[in-house]
Amino acid sequence: MATIETNDLTKEYPGGVLAVDSLDLRVEDGEIFGFLGPNGAGKSTTINMLLGYVTPTAGRAAVLGDDVRGDFATTRSRIGVLPDGYSLYDRLTAREHLDWVIRTKNANDDPDAILEQVGLADAADRRAGGFSKGMSQRLAFGMALVGDPDLLVLDEPSSGLDPTGKQEMREMIREMADAGTTVFFSSHVLPEVEAVCDRVGIMSDGNLVAVDSIDALREGLDGAARIVLTLESVPDDLGLERLDGVEGVSIDGTEVSVDCRRAAVKADVVRHVDERATITDIVSKEASLEDLFNSYTDETPDDERQSPEVTA
Repeated sequence: MATIETNDLTKEYPGGVLAVDSLDLRVEDGEIFGFLGPNGAGKSTTINMLLGYVTPTAGRAAVLGDDVRGDFATTRSRIGVLPDGYSLYDRLTAREHLDWVIRTKNANDDPDAILEQVGLADAADRRAGGFSKGMSQRLAFGMALVGDPDLLVLDEPSSGLDPTGKQEMREMIREMADAGTTVFFSSHVLPEVEAVCDRVGIMSDGNLVAVDSIDALREGLDGAARIVLTLESVPDDLGLERLDGVEGVSIDGTEVSVDCRRAAVKADVVRHVDERATITDIVSKEASLEDLFNSYTDETPDDERQSPEVTA
């Protein structure tokens, strides 16, 4: 069964701004699905439609088996949400935040158990106004876990966390998915998406331009094959640029990196170089998720353009 299923889902804003264009998407039960795209690609609008906060212009979206255009309040109570740009109440303690969400969802959770789970047990009675960005993120994640949700919608969940915190969150996400929770995961931190997601969908200009496992996307992407050869010495003219299927060549000392249109070209490259130089090492490299992202969107992820955050 699908936790999320959309058919021709469309949102057009006044002035003819088409934010999401005929989106067909299916996310299976217990899947960790990465939802990617540059700013303005339609990710936030899609998420808001899936949560019933924005009404689609056309098409259909069903979440946990219920149409988002219907009486969605009961279904929404089965969803845990960690939004990007959330706000906490400065004067409330961590435990009071959890108590409030538990009452709102009519859940039976133990706030102290959730605070222990997200690493805030020692800060249970501290006011959130004194929290660091990382502590605030942990608390917001804990609030999303209230009620043992069937679907977790996470938007930039690791923002502000230190490396240990990011690893702990990845482990919690995997454990929840193993227990049957579906995770819909939007992030600009591509290595984290690659580490935790079963499949990814890439949005660009309101369209879903790719959806599959990372390995499958990598296999089907032209220009995704790279081979690095180390030579005893590099001839003045290797002639690799003239070889059919070679997209680019760079030389750093005795190391020659070759980008190929397809994986099969790498064997041609090795034979070509072996006839002209002595090869001492060969390394075949796969395309990273960042390479795939750039190929499908012609964008550089936002986190590559920003200074590192101060974490806690």
